[in-house]
Amino acid sequence: MPPQPSTSEEAHLLARIAQQDQSALSLLYDRYARVLYSLAFRILGSVEEAEEIVLDVFSQVWKLAGRYDPQRGRVDAWLFMLTRSRSLDRLRSLQRVSKAVESSTEAAKTVPQAQISDPTEDVLINERRDRLLAAMQRLPVEQREVLELAYYEGLTHVEIATKTGKSLGTVKTRIRLGLNKLRQVLDALDLLD
Repeated sequence: MPPQPSTSEEAHLLARIAQQDQSALSLLYDRYARVLYSLAFRILGSVEEAEEIVLDVFSQVWKLAGRYDPQRGRVDAWLFMLTRSRSLDRLRSLQRVSKAVESSTEAAKTVPQAQISDPTEDVLINERRDRLLAAMQRLPVEQREVLELAYYEGLTHVEIATKTGKSLGTVKTRIRLGLNKLRQVLDALDLLD
């Protein structure tokens, strides 16, 4: 199995992308396109929309790579945040046009059949998922709950506050603390490997 890319290696890729190095963008795309597609598909429930989001994200990476600050977070976390934000924006836009929320939610639960499976990538994706799930289990319950509502169900901060009966400030604080704690746990897990 190929070794996991290091955080500094990925930051170096972004530095190269900032210098308009297309091969660096291609390497980053090959490394993350499938997992970002899976996240976008889970939120949107549409193959076409998820593919469009991935293209939008890498277009944004091409434009914003020079602004990436490795002190503020890992490259994969930045990519997931961009994908989640774009996906949620697109979902809200689609909801304004169509009231097909239930069918989109059901479709998001299915695995796309059109993807070609690569066993090595599948193992890496499964390892990343397992590491994230293990890290999530180490969070306090109240932080884990709001992160799951935000990232798995795609709820806004206001929607989470309404659903949980907590104040908006409390929800925002728990999300911020949860993300910081999650980053620390994932970094600690990286050190153990």
